Amino acid sequence: MLATMMWMFLAAGAALQPAARAVAVAGVVQDQTGAVLPGAQIALTAAGAAVPVETVASDPAGRFQFDRVPPGTYDIRTEFSGFKAATIRVRVGTRAPGPVTVVMALEGIAEDVLVTNGGAVTSAASSANLNAISLDEQALDNLPILDQDVVSALSRFLDSSAIGTGGTVLLVDGIEVSGLKLSASAIQQIKINQDPYAAEFMRPGRGRIEIVTKPGGRDYNGTFNLRFRDSALYARNVFAADKPPQQRRIFEGTFGGPVGDSKNTSFLLSGSHDAEDSQAVIFAQTLNGTVQADAPTPSSRVLLTAAWNHMQGEKHLQSVRLSHLKEKDPVQGIGGTNLPEVAINHEDREDELTFSLQSVFSPRLLNEFRLLVGDEFEPRVSLHPDSRIVVLDAFTGGGAQGNSLRTEHHFTLLETVTWSSGGQTVKFGLNIPDWSWRGFDDRSNTGGTFFFSNLQDFDARHPYAFTQQSGDGHAAFLEKIVGGFVQDDIRLRPNLSIDLGLRYDWQSYFHDMNNVAPRASFAYAPDEARRTVIRGGAGVFYDRTGPGPILDLIRYDGQHLARYVIVNPGYPNPLGPDQTLAAQPAGIVQLGPDVAIPFTVQYSVGVERQLRPKTTLSVNVVGWRGVDMFRSRDVNAPPPPDFAARPDPTRGVVRQIESAGRMEAETLQFTLRSQTKYFNGTAEYSFGRAYNDTSGINWMPPNAYDLSLEYARTDFNQRHRIEAFGALTPGKGVTIGVSTTLATGRPYSLTTGTDLFHTGTANARPPGVARNSLEGPGFADVDLRASREFDLPSTAGRKHTLSLGVDVFNALNHVNYSYFVGNQSSPFFGRAISANPPRRVQFSVRLRY
Repeated sequence: MLATMMWMFLAAGAALQPAARAVAVAGVVQDQTGAVLPGAQIALTAAGAAVPVETVASDPAGRFQFDRVPPGTYDIRTEFSGFKAATIRVRVGTRAPGPVTVVMALEGIAEDVLVTNGGAVTSAASSANLNAISLDEQALDNLPILDQDVVSALSRFLDSSAIGTGGTVLLVDGIEVSGLKLSASAIQQIKINQDPYAAEFMRPGRGRIEIVTKPGGRDYNGTFNLRFRDSALYARNVFAADKPPQQRRIFEGTFGGPVGDSKNTSFLLSGSHDAEDSQAVIFAQTLNGTVQADAPTPSSRVLLTAAWNHMQGEKHLQSVRLSHLKEKDPVQGIGGTNLPEVAINHEDREDELTFSLQSVFSPRLLNEFRLLVGDEFEPRVSLHPDSRIVVLDAFTGGGAQGNSLRTEHHFTLLETVTWSSGGQTVKFGLNIPDWSWRGFDDRSNTGGTFFFSNLQDFDARHPYAFTQQSGDGHAAFLEKIVGGFVQDDIRLRPNLSIDLGLRYDWQSYFHDMNNVAPRASFAYAPDEARRTVIRGGAGVFYDRTGPGPILDLIRYDGQHLARYVIVNPGYPNPLGPDQTLAAQPAGIVQLGPDVAIPFTVQYSVGVERQLRPKTTLSVNVVGWRGVDMFRSRDVNAPPPPDFAARPDPTRGVVRQIESAGRMEAETLQFTLRSQTKYFNGTAEYSFGRAYNDTSGINWMPPNAYDLSLEYARTDFNQRHRIEAFGALTPGKGVTIGVSTTLATGRPYSLTTGTDLFHTGTANARPPGVARNSLEGPGFADVDLRASREFDLPSTAGRKHTLSLGVDVFNALNHVNYSYFVGNQSSPFFGRAISANPPRRVQFSVRLRY
């Protein structure tokens, strides 16, 4: 029935499509970084002709448009001072073709990079790797993307081995940001793994996401999106007792154009309002039996952005962008074994200002300056003040004990210079990814938390640990991160290029000053037609801690916030009648004596082959070696053989942050990219192994004195993985988009659920059992989107369209379990207790004018 509804929906309204004898041909001109090039000269000529039919200049937003172009085949030739001329051939029919993107190379680079609707071609440029993922505005419109969250949708193409401690690096218009403060329709392009060994970036290509935003335009234009879904068209969650009422509403759009009659100044306004009436699924076990219920978890999000672009003269482009984000989650932190009483009220407000200046000082010299200034305010308030009760993998109740306030004032700076001469291009610069004044008021766990191994111990009122905090929970610190780089792209021969780079990274609170990271890559085309390219590279990539561990070092320094861990306490009074909490030894957090910033060595070699026009296959072997990886260890843990008492009785848990872990990983990747008249898509298969002996900077081994069983499969390792997305156009105005993920299971650990080492943590494994010895089930997800575009009456040759769409997420309604219990003390041992959402149907409307 659902399929019938979709096809009836697509077939409706064909009469709204009028024929046109002359249409508009539009596009945008960019450099290789994604920055727009205003003032470029664009000539439209009949195919093969010398005399142009019409000549225009790109506006301050880099856009151009030819009005009233009759059907035929044309060449679009683009010229800009300091860049190589580029020519693109387009075919014009009775309706306007898709927007043309011209990406120009600086003078001295031997190849032109021409992008026309996503076509893929091989290139002997060291940075033009074809296992990169690149999606433009049209491709993003055609794909099923849940809630228009493009970052989450494309994050599955990242490699966890390439992601650092702080998570994925997100860059918007070249500058690093903590999150995307931009509505979906303001995105012009999103890229992953473009030039994986570029010295300009801290992380490898599969560890970062690059987003290029839309500028304004010479004509007023806009996009409005409405997305709506309701639980009436949902399947039931496998762990839910029923199907509760839920609804999601997203209003989003952009509007831009010239400022008054100016040809040099434009603006772009964008915004979104996202509201969801959602329900969390509670699946827990208490003394009264299984709890299977739903609990409301509403949320709302408002995002407003305003951008201004001004072309000063012919060589300087200035841009300013302001953004405001407001999020409200009045009931957060529940679901699974977390009962409704542990909810918190979470809010977040973020404001940012970004200024950029691009200057072409000479035909060979380009300078880019970007500055971001931001402010953030994030309070969390527990809905119930009671002590928290945790029965491992059974239920968590009582109160949330999660009160806190986080504030941040920060700036980010990027200054780069690009110089080209002959077959060589040199780029160097300075970047400050984060310079932030951070404040944190920690009022969490002041009422204490009791931990029980199982329901029997809870019934017997016998917890294995009690934790509580008291004292000065206010911490303020300045975090400083600075990097510098130089990169040299050399074209040795028409079929051979190399890219050499050197980067330096520095972070405050760590005293190693030798974080120099060399990078190198090459591309070689052995055949005369250059349909086959052999490429490879290697590089060193340093990590960062992020602000969390630095905050721990400051607040748990033995003078501010005291954290107490009581082993085998009483209940409900954890201490005896003659004892006080202040008399107990408090824990601290400290750096190891030889701690250093970890680094990862990535290396790869691969072959790319152009099978046919706009169809390519690339095969790559990628390896990683992690050196001095972060972990934590309780260096005051009770020692063997009896694990009875702490060596220093005046201290509790002494968490020492160390850089002593290691990682080894290899992956074989196949990437197929194809564009035909009816289909445009990418498919990728990877087979790999990944082993390490740490799960991150906050992870602590069960036995602090024996780590021999910790080296095992990484938490994220999936041996086989298939990712595919694409769009099928079976008829005029009809598009079928598909996005698919298939993967084998991730590993997880078998634990006893008891505190065998008397540290206050029940993460011990049975004797002789290694970490991550179990494997969870596989993952399978197919998302579909069917849309129909209707032409509306146009003005001045501009194309106006209305699109109606239906998205089906998890179309096969496959149950993808998200958490398997390896705790032998749990009533759910060997079972799953939560799953990803079931099938959901969403309707959308898009108006573009």
